[in-house]
Amino acid sequence: METTRQQKIQRLIQKELGEIFQRQTQAMGGVLVSVSAVRISPDLSVCRGYLSVFPSERASEIVDNINKNVRQLRYELGRRLGQQLRIIPEFTFYVDDSLDYIDHIDELLKK
Repeated sequence: METTRQQKIQRLIQKELGEIFQRQTQAMGGVLVSVSAVRISPDLSVCRGYLSVFPSERASEIVDNINKNVRQLRYELGRRLGQQLRIIPEFTFYVDDSLDYIDHIDELLKK
């Protein structure tokens, strides 16, 4: 069960990460990264982010690259949220493939 504070921080981090990824992917051209969900531990020190990537063929490559550069991302988030959060959590990102799963189910139902 998540507390109200956890939920507020999750929404705040999701919004800021979305803005950071939007700015970074503009230079890449043809790639769209969106933050579909953020989950934070009760002590607010560990955060898991679920990313939806378009095109989905490059999803694992892009998420691996983001996980390799997580320190830079944490620094940027610290600059943005330093006045609102005492501790910037450690991040781990995962591919959110729920849209691919929905498309697969739709294809199966159309047959």
